[in-house]
Amino acid sequence: MTRVAFYAPMKPPGDPTPSGDREMARNLIAAIGAKGAQVEVVSDLKLHEKSGDPARQAALRQAAAAETARLSETLRDRGVALWVTYHNYYKAPDLIGPATCAALGLPYVQVESTRAKKRLTGPWADFARAAETACDAAAVIFYLTANDRITLDRHRAPGQRLVHLPPFLPADTLPPASACSGPMLTAGMMRAGDKLASYTILAEALAQVPGDWRLEIAGDGPARAQVEALMAPFGDRVRFLGQLDRDALVRAYQRASLFVWPGVNEAFGMVYLEAQAAGLPVVAQDRPGVRDVLLPGDYPAPGNGPVALAAQITALLGDPELRRTRGTQAREMIARSHLRPAATDRFWTAVTPLLEGTA
Repeated sequence: MTRVAFYAPMKPPGDPTPSGDREMARNLIAAIGAKGAQVEVVSDLKLHEKSGDPARQAALRQAAAAETARLSETLRDRGVALWVTYHNYYKAPDLIGPATCAALGLPYVQVESTRAKKRLTGPWADFARAAETACDAAAVIFYLTANDRITLDRHRAPGQRLVHLPPFLPADTLPPASACSGPMLTAGMMRAGDKLASYTILAEALAQVPGDWRLEIAGDGPARAQVEALMAPFGDRVRFLGQLDRDALVRAYQRASLFVWPGVNEAFGMVYLEAQAAGLPVVAQDRPGVRDVLLPGDYPAPGNGPVALAAQITALLGDPELRRTRGTQAREMIARSHLRPAATDRFWTAVTPLLEGTA
């Protein structure tokens, strides 16, 4: 049995606060272990320093040094064959993995890392240098989107491999398919910033969609009052579902006609994968990251504003056959490239040469 050390410096997989980072880390652990490997979270030390505080960064460096010393001893006779770090970046650099791997002679790989040379000056300069050093140490870096690859490739260390690992759902099979005949659906956290910006664009687009449409909104959060105010002009045509558990969200996808979410600054958006897995056509703006997980098509540029988004919504609402065709094609794409078995195969194809010493 292959033993894999797993570390997530931004947020441990066991953190009690839900987030996309936590879920992705958990999904990775499941995918890596799907063929029998034993994946162990070797440290819960959280290195995320979000305020640019040098004193806090220095304290985290000290904690990381102690953790490195501990792991260099405790892992020595545990038969660990590989170290995987998830989400190394300038606010949460991996200060543990490279040194531990050097001490133990372990192959070191990263998943969803980013490089930010512009941060080498300023309040995160020390952490940014550490993140760059950790990137340089990786034999393989798995990137999720084409946008992530740009800087990774530009500053790639000699001999380092960049491997595409498309975002994936934590499932081996598709969920039940929608008939694409119910209300529209959107799903997103309700918080200030990018999420509220997406809700604002959506409301502006809906104001230009004719006919007796219906929309369900899955999600909740501190900006719910603002979202409700945005949707108030539409009266009972908009229904708020609140925060849904997994089964309830699957049912919401199943009864929807299409999924709509502008996607302001989404890294990629798991909701797009979930919607397409259910066979829903998607209306979104053509944005970096988002376009990597959407069925290829003519999505409106953000610069074209809510008017272009409204036009796509109107076209799909008026053409049931187009909805079903696009939904079926999207579902086939998810089955082919964005389920856990595909991720497992891509991961082990890339790292097996490291374990065999043939990389």
